[in-house]
Amino acid sequence: MSQTTYLSSEGHDLTREETKVLAGTLVGTTIEWYDFFIYAQAAGFVLAVLYFEPLGEDNAALAQIVAWASVGISFLFRPLGAILAGMIGDRYGRKVVLVITLMGMGGATVLIGLLPTYATWGVLAPILLIVLRVLQGLSAGGEWGGAALLAVEHAPRHKRGLFGAYPQIGVPLGMLLATGFMFALNAMTTEEQFLSWGWRVPFLFSFVLIIVGFLIRLKVDESPVFLEMKERKKESSAPLKELVTTHKKYTFLAALIFAANNAAGYLVIAFFAAYGVNTLGMDRNDTLIASLIGGVGWFIFTLFGGYISDRIGRVKTFQIGYGIIIVWAIPMWFLLDTASLPLFALAIFILTIGLGPSYGPQSALYAEMFPVNIRFSGVSIGYALGSIIGGAFAATIAQTILNTTGQSWLIGLYIAILAIISFIAVSMVPKKLQGINLNDDSEREELSVTPGAR
Repeated sequence: MSQTTYLSSEGHDLTREETKVLAGTLVGTTIEWYDFFIYAQAAGFVLAVLYFEPLGEDNAALAQIVAWASVGISFLFRPLGAILAGMIGDRYGRKVVLVITLMGMGGATVLIGLLPTYATWGVLAPILLIVLRVLQGLSAGGEWGGAALLAVEHAPRHKRGLFGAYPQIGVPLGMLLATGFMFALNAMTTEEQFLSWGWRVPFLFSFVLIIVGFLIRLKVDESPVFLEMKERKKESSAPLKELVTTHKKYTFLAALIFAANNAAGYLVIAFFAAYGVNTLGMDRNDTLIASLIGGVGWFIFTLFGGYISDRIGRVKTFQIGYGIIIVWAIPMWFLLDTASLPLFALAIFILTIGLGPSYGPQSALYAEMFPVNIRFSGVSIGYALGSIIGGAFAATIAQTILNTTGQSWLIGLYIAILAIISFIAVSMVPKKLQGINLNDDSEREELSVTPGAR
């Protein structure tokens, strides 16, 4: 069957199982990214003061850089989480990984909400904070691959982009939930109350979300592609070794494809709001409103990106998204620096027009890049490495550029350079991979798109 046939096939009504899968991947990823983003936003507003207090006595900017670095540290452990999740997911299934990562991420988030500050526990407080952040990183490293594959491997060939967009929109929805919570607390508490206990409430609320996500994910069936692979007894005995040996090119490309989107995304998630408050002197509520508007845009354009990729192609959709980011990365700072809420929000919203198409089709693109027996390892490790190159220290780098040069537009130059690299990387993915049979790799071999194939 040709790619054109896949893309032009008639639509079909969602089955009950497909609906459960989409709901399970969407709700689960929303909860996990809510946990992840609550920390990033707290790093921008309170962690420098509460957990890195000695650094801030003589140099507040340094304390803020270290707080941003604590966000990035967890990314360094994502590849380990991806490796562990890949080993489990390629041998025992996608579903079990999603339950484990949900519990790990949520548990670490709740414990952060209970953790005493530096003033109470001294140096032990920031050490434990980093340990819990590492646990979040391990969980995040395994979460995305499982959710992405569960959605895409349940999808009809001509709707993989749309199905794969559901775990993707968990990111903007998690951001909206986290930002909305922060906005409500900031509005209902004084500055003293927010610093004393208010910031902890979103972390503790994760306990409720864990229960909801756990119950939903238990009802989702295992991926049919994985079950068929098990019946053929084709699972790899050493998926990581096989990945490194025969598919390192696509793993490296997957990392570079994601890097720019992740870096720009973390500016939207946390840096812009902190920049507005700490550098431009804006009201915290105003910057959170702008972030909420950005989250809405990110949600809309991510879902549209997945949908349109089934029609015009994944590679072309990515290229459009990165083209927009390249063009907008520098000019947006001149709107941000007005410190006007409408213009500040507009700058972020326009950026999400590029973020969506370069994120929505990612699940489907990655799933089609790797054979079934090492697919979980391939997509998870590629994603994790991309997050290190891109988002891990994006806020730290941005803050350092700002502190060193005083020129905010240079942050845009940094993002534009990353976007050019990602644009080139996605352009190297063979377009004939789209619509390939995910169950049987014989078609992949016939098309000669398997790296290292003889």
